[in-house]
Order: sequence, then C-alpha cells, then structure tokens
Amino acid sequence: MDITTGLASRSYATAQAALRPETTPDGAAAVAGRAADSFAATLQRAETTAAATLTGDADPHALVDALAQSQLAVETAVTVRNKVVEAYQEILRMPV
Repeated sequence: MDITTGLASRSYATAQAALRPETTPDGAAAVAGRAADSFAATLQRAETTAAATLTGDADPHALVDALAQSQLAVETAVTVRNKVVEAYQEILRMPV
C-alpha cells in the first residue's frame, strides 16, 4: 500500500473538518432569538403599513391585516411570557 504525504494530508484535512463543531446554534436561545426577530419584523411591517395607509399609499385592507397580525403576535408574546413566569414560580415553590 502506497501512502503519500499528499494523500495523508488530504485525509487529515477531511477528518478535521468533520470533527469541527457546528457554528449554527440550535438550542433554546436560537429559537428564542428567531422568535424575537420574527416578532419585531411583524410589528415593523404593521408600522410601515400604517404609515403608508396614512399617506394614501396602501390599501386599508392591508392595514387591517397588518394590525391583526401584530395583535396576534403581541398576544402570543404575552402568553409565552405568562407561561415562563408561571414555570419560574413553580420552580421557586419546589422543595430543595
């Protein structure tokens, strides 16, 4: 079997890349970050649509739709916050 230094270095480089940790976070923090970004984008779209409607550049139906989406986003955020607070309070009540 003929092993050259080039073959060995290519094999090592391939193995090293496979063992490198992934840089994309997939944990709860990443999910919360994406949810916060989506929430902010929804509110920004509603503000942009409202401003466009006031200047006459947007359809009033688009404004109603944007406001309904922002209302749903805010209600969802409040519900998630309430569940987090409730879970925290439940943890505090646990005996140690």
